[in-house]
Amino acid sequence: MTEMPGPRKSRKSTLKAAPGGVNIDTVAEAAGVSAATVSRILNATAAVSAAKKQAVADAIARLGFVPNPVARGLARGRTLSIGVVTQSIDSPFYGDALRGIEDELASSDYSPLFVSGHWDAQTEGRCIETLRARRVDGLIVFTGRSSDAALRTCAKALPVVVVGRSLKAPGLFALNFDNFEGGRLATEHLIGLGHRRIAFIGGDPGHPDAAERQRGYAAALQAAGIACEPGLVVAGRYHEESGLQAVEQLLRSRQRFSAVFAANDQMAVGAALGLHRLGLAVPADVSLIGFDDLVSSAFSIPPLTTVHYPGLKLGRLAALSMLQLLRGARPAAAIPAPRIVVRESTRLLAA
Repeated sequence: MTEMPGPRKSRKSTLKAAPGGVNIDTVAEAAGVSAATVSRILNATAAVSAAKKQAVADAIARLGFVPNPVARGLARGRTLSIGVVTQSIDSPFYGDALRGIEDELASSDYSPLFVSGHWDAQTEGRCIETLRARRVDGLIVFTGRSSDAALRTCAKALPVVVVGRSLKAPGLFALNFDNFEGGRLATEHLIGLGHRRIAFIGGDPGHPDAAERQRGYAAALQAAGIACEPGLVVAGRYHEESGLQAVEQLLRSRQRFSAVFAANDQMAVGAALGLHRLGLAVPADVSLIGFDDLVSSAFSIPPLTTVHYPGLKLGRLAALSMLQLLRGARPAAAIPAPRIVVRESTRLLAA
């Protein structure tokens, strides 16, 4: 007599995790489908029946399987990484922008790789080549010193988002802030308060944004019929110490001024310290306005009037634009126009 087979053991009762942990093969065995089907479901690369999708979902939940996004990306010829070239990774403004990139990419499979160009063309070029050697899927560049031609060439190989420039090229999208208008509004605000002798602490003139802010300063003076005096314009370097040194230079030169426009908030903080050390109060003796609207500017003493430049939003828009380029879509993002945030560091000029 032929022996009848005993009851079959269920897959669940015999299933064992593969060496090294749960993997796609383990999930496939638990769900009763092929590993290729699990892969298609995870990557959404082909139509799969609802029943199989549910079986795979149940197996993933039961086994605690965590898909490896890097492996999935490599299977599709991607590294799921975005290269980001900032200029000063320790800058409060760039810090806000980098946080914005992280926040926007958090809901995607992509991760950012940050490097600093330090406003040096050769260093920045090496950074870009390093990122490309790591096979990043896209590149975000904050202003920098690379030539427009170099960035256009780079965009032939991979998607590029450039922040702080106005460029057009296939595979490239540019986000630019109206620094000229911001400089004009800041100076116009001081003129509206009755100031006529307005000192300007600029950034490195090699920075496009610094040059535009100074151009806005000069345009506002001209529109008000006020002469732009070279002795009231001092170069800074976008950090606190240079703002302090600029004020000391202005006072040593015995220039008369009732207001100071610093081309970024960090220099404005340094300028405020310089004025304080020399016995001048802000705004009782000198009105002071900055640029960027860093979070810390609302908590300085006194709270700083400034031009709002949304660093966090800028980062989010740059990352969103990159994700759109990677999907083959044309981004349409635009940075909000500059506006004045009035706080306690500016006031009407006393008669």
